[in-house]
Amino acid sequence: MHLFLSAFEEIPDHRAENARHDLGELLVIAFVSVLCGATSCADMAAFGRAKESVFRDFLKLKHAVPSHDTFSAVFRMIDPKALDAAFGRVLADVAALLRQGDVIAVDGKALLGARDAGESARTRMMVSAYAARLRLTLASVPADRGTELEAAIEALGLIALKGKVVTADALHCNRRTVAAINAGGGDWCLALKANQDSLLPDARACFGTQLDAHQSAFSEDIGHGRTEIRTAKVVSSKSLAEHHDFPGLKAFGRVESTRKTADGISSETRYFALS
Repeated sequence: MHLFLSAFEEIPDHRAENARHDLGELLVIAFVSVLCGATSCADMAAFGRAKESVFRDFLKLKHAVPSHDTFSAVFRMIDPKALDAAFGRVLADVAALLRQGDVIAVDGKALLGARDAGESARTRMMVSAYAARLRLTLASVPADRGTELEAAIEALGLIALKGKVVTADALHCNRRTVAAINAGGGDWCLALKANQDSLLPDARACFGTQLDAHQSAFSEDIGHGRTEIRTAKVVSSKSLAEHHDFPGLKAFGRVESTRKTADGISSETRYFALS
C-alpha cells in the first residue's frame, strides 16, 4: 500500500489545518473498502473499524478510523482530477515493478448472479490479466454476451507486454490472440486442446521419439492431503509455425501430472504451444 500512500500525498488537502485524520490514510481505507464491496461512506467507516487491526499493520491511524461523516466531508471537497492523477501514478509505479520474464495469466470468470431482473439467464463473464509474481490484477474487461476471447484481447491491449510471458487456457490458443501478444512484444504459453485439431496431433507426434533428449523439469508439491508430481518437457517446433500459419510458434510443451490422495492415484497429460 505504500504506492498508494505516496501517490495520495500529492492530492491537495483542502480541509482545515486542524483536521485530525491523514488524507492518504483515509483514502487507502476508502479504496480497500470499496474493493471489498463498500458502497457508501457508512460502509467505509464500518469496514475500517472491522479491519482496524489489519490497517494498523501499514497505517499509523493516530486518531483511529475516520467516521462516516469524515469520509463524506472529504469526498465532497476532494479534487476528482487530482485523485484520478494519483491512481495514474500508482498504475505507472506498478507497471515499473514488472520484470523481464514475468508471467501474466489471462483467465475468464463467471460472475454468478450478476444480472438484473428480467435479463436472460446468460452468465456474465469478467476477463482478467493477472501478474503472477506481483499477485496483482493488471486489467479486467467485462465479456459482453460471453465473448471471453474479445475481452481477453482487449485486456492484453491495456498492458505493456514486452518481455512478459502470457499464459491462458485453450480458448485463447488461436491466431488472433497470439497476433495481439506478438504485436505487444510478449511471449506466450497457451494450452492446447481439441479446438486446435491440427496443432494438437503434431504436438503429440513431436514427443513420440527421443524423449530423453528433450528439455525437461520436475516438481513435487505436497500439501492439503495430496502429493502432486509434475514432469514437463519442451521440444522445438519452429518448422511448424509456417505450416500451421501460427506466427511465433517455437516449441511445444508437455506436462504429465500424477496426483496421489487418500482416494487413490490419478494422472493427466496436457500440451502447450510456446513462443
